[in-house]
Amino acid sequence: MKRLSHVRADGSVSMVDVSAKRATSRGARAVARVKFSTGTAKAVRTAALRKGDALAAAQIAGILAAKQTSALIPLTHPIPLSHVDVSFVWERNVLAIHAEARTVAPTGVEMEALVAVTVAALTIYDMTKSLERGIVIESIALAEKTGGKSGSWKAPR
Repeated sequence: MKRLSHVRADGSVSMVDVSAKRATSRGARAVARVKFSTGTAKAVRTAALRKGDALAAAQIAGILAAKQTSALIPLTHPIPLSHVDVSFVWERNVLAIHAEARTVAPTGVEMEALVAVTVAALTIYDMTKSLERGIVIESIALAEKTGGKSGSWKAPR
């Protein structure tokens, strides 16, 4: 069985030392899905919320969150992000939130992409909860990663 990189032999945690690793081009894509009632989905699609355009707010929140990942997740490294994008695709009453992050660094950007979609989903929930308390963030998942020692990986469809 493979050992977890953040756990020492005695069970304590530590930040992985990446100082000897070469900076390489790395990327990651993540997706979150948020399920609404028909009425709430329509209000989000048409930006008809009292708080404003939920998609615009979520896009900005997701990008800002990606930039703060190392402050939010204790053992992640602060890395220079060269690109973060948050976009949306409707699948009936389900909103798929996509984030892509890229860097040239000694460690990957999977966590930054995951944090981006998570905070974007939570922002949308916050902006729509007055219309519907039963909104469900159905899933948050890594879709793809590129670069690094382990190479490329893509989630099975």
